[in-house]
Amino acid sequence: MSKKHDFLAYAGAVTFCRCKQTTDLDGVDVAVMGVPFDCGVSNRSGTRLGPRSIRETSMFVGTFHYPWDYEVTEKYNIIDYGDVGYSIGNDTTHFMIEDSYEHAKKILDSGAKLLTLGGDHTIPYGLIRAASEKYGKLALLHFDSHEDTFPGVSTGEIFHGSFAYDLQEEGCIDPGKSAQVYIRTNMNECGYNIIYANEALAMGPEALASRIKEIIGDTPVYLTFDIDSLDPSYAPGTGTPVVGGPSTQEVRSVLQQLKGLNIVAADLVEVAPIYDPTEATRLAAATIARDLLYLLVD
Repeated sequence: MSKKHDFLAYAGAVTFCRCKQTTDLDGVDVAVMGVPFDCGVSNRSGTRLGPRSIRETSMFVGTFHYPWDYEVTEKYNIIDYGDVGYSIGNDTTHFMIEDSYEHAKKILDSGAKLLTLGGDHTIPYGLIRAASEKYGKLALLHFDSHEDTFPGVSTGEIFHGSFAYDLQEEGCIDPGKSAQVYIRTNMNECGYNIIYANEALAMGPEALASRIKEIIGDTPVYLTFDIDSLDPSYAPGTGTPVVGGPSTQEVRSVLQQLKGLNIVAADLVEVAPIYDPTEATRLAAATIARDLLYLLVD
């Protein structure tokens, strides 16, 4: 089929940016994996439909590589690994964490990088544990409006607001080498470098990216991007929106200037299509997910 058919986003098999769907990891540079899970939400549900909506929209946004200077899916072997971690029953959260851990470990041990599409922000538990086993203690680069630092494991209440507390407590994450960016809520202090939204917006993309690089250095990075880090005017389709965040363009500019960080795995979470009537949220999510691909292979 000719290249011009790539513009016809309404046709063809739905995979992330039209990448081949397979679990064969031989020679793969990045595996894109979905975790359609939303049993950890504390407000509006619906993020279990996030991976599918991001894939559908990526069929369109994957047509163009602006502002990057090459097409990442042509230069690197990127696959759509499919979905993992979904089930029904009394133990859905623990099943999701264990199943996503096993698949993440398989992908990372193969030498590939991992990009995961969520799903709510409970999904990093298994992913970060697998990445930490391979790469050692990680820096967490966390774009969000919330710190997600409520204790979960010790209280028996694991949810989308607890991963950043629990995983630094386990020793998977070095909070002193980590940055939480565009934060506009207040939770527990765990030693993370918090760059609140007002400060981040006043700094501008170039200075903010420099500050993030200064904090992290050459530490292996797990990047987690909550779509609610964007202002709700740019991403209304999410479960816990908070006003006062950045625009899509501002965030993309920051990401483009983070080239050079040793990012070993990443995720994009909290897209809830049911609250996304104009499809702005999934459009932002699919575009930013592609940006994360460039950072992973850089």
